[in-house]
Amino acid sequence: MKALKEFIIQFVGLKIGKHHFEHSIEQAFFDFFEYEEFNDVKVDVDIQLEKKSTLLELHFKASGIVNINCDLTNEPYNQTIENEFDLVVKFGDEYNDEYEDILIVPHGTYEINVQQYIYELIVLAVPIKRVHPGIEDGTLNSEILEKLEELSPKFKENKDKKEEDIDPRWNTLKKLLTDNK
Repeated sequence: MKALKEFIIQFVGLKIGKHHFEHSIEQAFFDFFEYEEFNDVKVDVDIQLEKKSTLLELHFKASGIVNINCDLTNEPYNQTIENEFDLVVKFGDEYNDEYEDILIVPHGTYEINVQQYIYELIVLAVPIKRVHPGIEDGTLNSEILEKLEELSPKFKENKDKKEEDIDPRWNTLKKLLTDNK
């Protein structure tokens, strides 16, 4: 996959210390990845890069909203998301990204592409079960919810059940419970 230029951080010219990068992520970013779960995206990603003599430490922080469809009603709604991620970049003989939070790049590398980390940071911030807030507080009026309510099984409690309807053998067992007390 071709890299987006704005997500490449060239660290070779940076001084040792902390550096700050900001990115505003919108729907076009996810269109690039061909990810179609989001209707709209407005997420700010802050990256703090701390350059040290032998390694780089990156701290990613994402916050914003994604517009997604509810799993129950398929109604779109805005989901607030927040997520953080730390990445350590070390230098070695060959490229190795098999660890979750450690990236090893070959000596002589002068830039790092962070687009995949931003993508995963945002996608993993969305809850697994997506429920419209209107369902939880009862304010959402939807044809699908009405149909689900109509088709749900109706349980009626029979409070008028008399003692006579109960099998007499159970009464004998109940006496055992009350006699032991």
